[in-house]
Amino acid sequence: MIIDLTHPIVHGLPVYPGDAETKLVHDRQLRRDHYNNHLLTINMHAGTHMDGPMHLTDSTTYLYDYPVERFIGEGCLINAVGEREIGYKRDYETLIQEESIVIVHTGHGRLFGQPGYFDDYPVLTVPFAELLVRKRVKIVGLDTPSPDRYPFEVHHSLFANDVLIVENLANVDKLLEADAFEITALPLRIRADSSIARIIARVKQP
Repeated sequence: MIIDLTHPIVHGLPVYPGDAETKLVHDRQLRRDHYNNHLLTINMHAGTHMDGPMHLTDSTTYLYDYPVERFIGEGCLINAVGEREIGYKRDYETLIQEESIVIVHTGHGRLFGQPGYFDDYPVLTVPFAELLVRKRVKIVGLDTPSPDRYPFEVHHSLFANDVLIVENLANVDKLLEADAFEITALPLRIRADSSIARIIARVKQP
């Protein structure tokens, strides 16, 4: 079974406050122009997207510098519904495998597109980020707009250790019943700090 963890890209897709708005225009139409085409104007942090180290550090590594296998890996679900701060737990030592892709389910994703989504969201703690670093996790994915708030200590901790971040995941609750799954998190092959991305989970049969 495949679970799509990606919000669709549509005109007016919600963006982080202060970012440029998303515009998707049907600018060429078959009856008028003899073909269809759509024009997309989008910043790389709109909707479901992947942050690379260049986003908040002086790194010179673009997302397209990473090998494609970096974006595929065994998934691990952290069920943190009801927690305002996701911290270190001893159980995570065995739950999180090295070089896995960790998905954090907070339940906040159900508010995507509603007022307050970008203002009041659960965050990761630095000790939790340090665990991800120690486990050499490839990517951490969240159903929130950010793993933290200013001054973005978690962002910096992860980026300093080359852990990529996926924000604004959808449908994460559908992973709760999965015993094992693989994540494919493909950004555009783009010369940019970050990228809109298509994220899917392939649930493995027992």
